[in-house]
Amino acid sequence: MLDLVAVREGGSVADALAIARRTAQHAESLGFKRYWLAEHHNMAGIASSATAVLVGHMAAATQHIRVGSGGIMLPNHAPLVVAEAFGTLAELYPGRIDLGLGRAPGTDRITMRALRRDRLAETEHDFPRDVTELQALLGDAQPGQQIMAMPGTGTHVPIWLLGSSLFSAQLAAERGLPYAFASHFAPRLLHPAIDMYRKQFRPSAVLDKPYVMIGVPLIAAPTDDEAEFLASSTYQRVLGILTGDRQRLQAPVPHYMSQLHPQERAAIDDFLSAAIIGGPDKVRRGLKTLRQDTQADEFMLVCDIYDPELRLRSLDIAAAACAT
Repeated sequence: MLDLVAVREGGSVADALAIARRTAQHAESLGFKRYWLAEHHNMAGIASSATAVLVGHMAAATQHIRVGSGGIMLPNHAPLVVAEAFGTLAELYPGRIDLGLGRAPGTDRITMRALRRDRLAETEHDFPRDVTELQALLGDAQPGQQIMAMPGTGTHVPIWLLGSSLFSAQLAAERGLPYAFASHFAPRLLHPAIDMYRKQFRPSAVLDKPYVMIGVPLIAAPTDDEAEFLASSTYQRVLGILTGDRQRLQAPVPHYMSQLHPQERAAIDDFLSAAIIGGPDKVRRGLKTLRQDTQADEFMLVCDIYDPELRLRSLDIAAAACAT
């Protein structure tokens, strides 16, 4: 599961953090393999900006599920700082920490300036270089190495490359790293990206064959109609992203899509073309079809439902669908 720690309309940041903690515990009880948190900044409806802090909080609240970043936006951070943070997490929770890395800043240019004032002139060479540095900092110490991540050195925290374009797919293939495609918000290049990754993959000390995870927006309910109603919270969030009117997660609205202009509906449908929304049978069929179409090794579910209890129920339905 991927969690942006949505702040709900009428709720507080503290509420959002408590909901995320409970959701992580519930996902663990259902047998989910990972619980990742995404880095975003300067957004009123998202409370996951201090991603490494939240990774530690969720790991402390659970027992065995892997917890990680989906992802840390590397342009915002010096690799040494990331290595020390995740090295510390790896020492606190051995064998349970993942480090997913993204190439986008996850925010606007003004906020990026506030995060790293010296990195406004990013080039396509910066991200691969930073990944290389991070791999070295988390690997075994080498003779003559002058800078050590302490903690971090020797922890070998698993690194994933995340992306919504062909750039990270190619880099992940070259480095022999696992690859996660962000089809939960940018599905258009899903198939070209994972095809490129698999065709160009070079075995490494980390992986001997390609390993693909894809993001899947999922809203499940006992009936298709209720799932569509609950999904209107996600539709409102997506429309806000597309129009630049980002708000807190809104309560569901009956017949929301039918009230929109056809161009707005089309834009939302395009954004969520990898989404699975429906009752148990529709969810089961959708997951099966997506698995056949992509041959993904893992699904990373994104479940934005306004009512926290109904969000947990949605995960129950998804887990049952995956088990059949």
